[in-house]
Amino acid sequence: MKFAWLVARRYLRSPYKPAVLRLVTAFSVVGIAAGVATLVIALSMNTGFRRTIQDRLLGVSAHVNLSRPGAEGIDDYRALAEKLSRVDGVRSVAPAIYLTVLLSGTGRARGVVVKGIDPVLEEKSDDALRHIVAGAADFKPDADGFDSILVGHLMADELNIRMGDYLTLTSPEGRLTPYGMVPRSRRFRVGGIFNSGFYDYDANWVFATMPAAQNLAGVGDVASVLEFRVKDVDRAVDAARLIGAAAGSGFVTTTWEDENRALFRALALEKLVTALFIGLITFVAGLNILVVLAMTVTDRARDIAVLMSLGALRPQVRNIFVLQGLTVGVIGTFTGLVLGYTISWAAGAYHLIPLDPQVYSVPYVPFQSSAFDGMWIAAAALAISVGATLIPARAASRILPVDILRYE
Repeated sequence: MKFAWLVARRYLRSPYKPAVLRLVTAFSVVGIAAGVATLVIALSMNTGFRRTIQDRLLGVSAHVNLSRPGAEGIDDYRALAEKLSRVDGVRSVAPAIYLTVLLSGTGRARGVVVKGIDPVLEEKSDDALRHIVAGAADFKPDADGFDSILVGHLMADELNIRMGDYLTLTSPEGRLTPYGMVPRSRRFRVGGIFNSGFYDYDANWVFATMPAAQNLAGVGDVASVLEFRVKDVDRAVDAARLIGAAAGSGFVTTTWEDENRALFRALALEKLVTALFIGLITFVAGLNILVVLAMTVTDRARDIAVLMSLGALRPQVRNIFVLQGLTVGVIGTFTGLVLGYTISWAAGAYHLIPLDPQVYSVPYVPFQSSAFDGMWIAAAALAISVGATLIPARAASRILPVDILRYE
């Protein structure tokens, strides 16, 4: 192998190599580096989007939900929450009630989602209540007896809502009067504005106390759902199974993965498609290596014949060209990895690519590089480089010295 490596290195560094061979060799290195770097950056972007969206989503939504479908709600939710809080893996439990209402005030109106919560329990598990940008997470009634609510900062900007404004929430769950069904309406004071960092919540959600939401919905002291935060989000399915077993029959559990399956499947498919299509760049660069070595075999046929006539073995001749292609692949792969990880780090650390949060839920492109991605990208690039050497190396090892030297 030392002999093969010595000759391969001399071929690569030879100043007498034709200009076209030097140019194609340079293109091969640049092509592999570009393919590897682009793939690292693209996968870092995909991983960053997935991680960022997952972290923000889990910051404002439950890991496991327990509900009773087809019923009015969970009427014994306090005792049930106390019981299920002791299930292995559960970090916290909070009851909630959801309803869609019409919000009106400040001369405008739109539909919003009201989440009725227990403020003490919710603040321990929901990041939205920890990111108050105006006012406070205080749901105490004002001097006139109006309950307080929290609204998202995007909703506040859109509807020109300010601290202390009074808003009317109208529920389609009406009450029966002598004049027929009349929608339920209640007036609330804006006690705080939150910024969860997740577009859907900041633009469409309102937080109120459980009693206020229950009154608006026209129901008794019931909860729509018990929301669980677990210690290990990656094992939410196992926790959901234990919670369902402890709750008994008549209850259904869903996990954060169930609620957002379509989103994360789309991100996984995007990662696969990105790897396949950008990987073609590296494949094309591998074809350049094949061209370089094929031209080298043709150009160096006489030298190969001389080496073989002096005793060089066919496997040694084959290894000379395999090592040439591998060297080009290693240089291109290493350069691409350094460029890819450097650009990914800089773009993620300095937020170089801004986004519209209304479309992407995040204000900038997040990058998060993965060592595992770099390992398989490097392995694939080197495999392509070595694979491209097989045909030229095999052709070189089959040269017959007599046929070449007879006419020289």
